[in-house]
Amino acid sequence: MTKDKNPNAKSIAENRKARFSYEVLDTLEAGIVLTGTEVKSLRDGHANIQEAYASVEDGECWLINSYIQEYSAGNRFNHEPRRKRKLLVSKRELGRLAQSIEREGMTLVPLRLYFNARGLAKLQLAVAKGKKLHDKRETAKKRDWNREKARLLKQNG
Repeated sequence: MTKDKNPNAKSIAENRKARFSYEVLDTLEAGIVLTGTEVKSLRDGHANIQEAYASVEDGECWLINSYIQEYSAGNRFNHEPRRKRKLLVSKRELGRLAQSIEREGMTLVPLRLYFNARGLAKLQLAVAKGKKLHDKRETAKKRDWNREKARLLKQNG
């Protein structure tokens, strides 16, 4: 898996636990509608998408429960930290997303929030299926084995 197509993209927040808790089936990039103070706060790196999820409501895609800290110099024009934020997705992708999350166990999980090469805030979304406990154990075993294998290879040359 490649980290990112563009080396100039600046990562703001990453949901590392999502790949452990969910089986990622498909990913897509979505724009996000933000206010000025939200962008300034993101440029400072003050965001969290750990508890966030996306939802398709009334023909629009929304990011719910994401946290962007209030901008320190924002005074009365500051934003609400946990407000619903609209995601910019094409109609074709929106229809595909709505269809896939209607299936049992599917959900939209944000993986990364970043600035692309043009300086626009983007969100990497995943269509994912929740893992069972035994799947999570298996993932942990694979991760530990890969870590041990890398250690052995480094040790023995």
